[in-house]
Amino acid sequence: MAESEPQKKHPAVLLFGPPGVGKGTQGKILGVIPGFFHLSSGDVFRSLDINSPEAQAALPFISRGELAPDELTMKIWLNGLNGQIATSLYKPYEDLLVLDGIPRSVPQVSLLSAYCDVHRIVELVCSDEEKMIHRIKRRAIREHRLDDANEDVIRRRFEVYRRDSMPVIGEYPPEIVTSVDAMRSPAEVLRSVLEVLVPVQNEHFQSSRRS
Repeated sequence: MAESEPQKKHPAVLLFGPPGVGKGTQGKILGVIPGFFHLSSGDVFRSLDINSPEAQAALPFISRGELAPDELTMKIWLNGLNGQIATSLYKPYEDLLVLDGIPRSVPQVSLLSAYCDVHRIVELVCSDEEKMIHRIKRRAIREHRLDDANEDVIRRRFEVYRRDSMPVIGEYPPEIVTSVDAMRSPAEVLRSVLEVLVPVQNEHFQSSRRS
């Protein structure tokens, strides 16, 4: 019996940064540009059936502002990714995958590497944590996101980010990381993000045409 072929990894770029820094905003904009597909791990988690075993296992952690266990997170995320492929919303040979919210811990970096090749990272940077907390609370009201409504939980999420997520950036080669000031206008941030990501998308497009 012939050995099965190794799984082809999805070319990807990563939007990285603390809660409220604008990863979702930039990701959603990129997601409507042909050639990009935005996949937010937060959206994947929020789309879970609340009565499913995965949701029931993750909910106690999320409600405290903690990260769900790595293996569970990857299972939920991968199910979400495969669902997008099955419905042809994400076409791996045409679209560059824009990751948002994963990996969130050092172990998730190696787990993710089984499925994705991260070519570039845009690190959205903001030194004013209070502004980001205010932004998250406004978003909670505007988008009816109960997970963002409790300030104690929000502050706990920042603690978890500093402890578990900030080290993620050090797991990637520094030459693929570009920092972008997230406190400018969304349009200015988008321009900087596109300057980084368009060349990667062009290369993916050329590779798809050659294959």
